[in-house]
Amino acid sequence: MDATDYSRNVEINVVTTYLPDQSEPDAHRFVFSYQISITNHNTDSVQLLRRKWRITDGNEHVQEVEGEGVVGEKPVIEPGQTYEYTSGTVLATEVGSMQGHYSMETADGISFNALIPAFTLAQPNALH
Repeated sequence: MDATDYSRNVEINVVTTYLPDQSEPDAHRFVFSYQISITNHNTDSVQLLRRKWRITDGNEHVQEVEGEGVVGEKPVIEPGQTYEYTSGTVLATEVGSMQGHYSMETADGISFNALIPAFTLAQPNALH
C-alpha cells in the first residue's frame, strides 16, 4: 500500500541543544543534538520503519538524509505511549533548520508518513 502524507494521530515534538564542547566555530563546525518525542494517539500500535530529513544550514546548503529506523531501532509505539531518542547533526553555520518525516505502519499494515515540522538549530544568541 502506498504511504500517504499525513501524520495519522502521531505527535512529534523536538528539543534542540547546541553542543559548544563539540563545536569549532572557527572551523565552521557547529554541533547540535535534538531530542525527539513521538507519541501515538491512535487506538492501535504503529511502527517507525524509516526516516527522511532535510537539513538546511544558514547558507541555504541542503543535505538530505534517509535510512532505516532511528538510532538503530525500528520501534513499535503502543497506543498512548511515547518513544524518545536523541541524535545530532553538524552544520557549517551557527543557524540552520531541519524537517522531514518518519515512514510508519499501523498494526493492520497501513503505511503513512508522520510529518516532522521544521525546527530551528541555533547557537545561543545567534538569533535576536
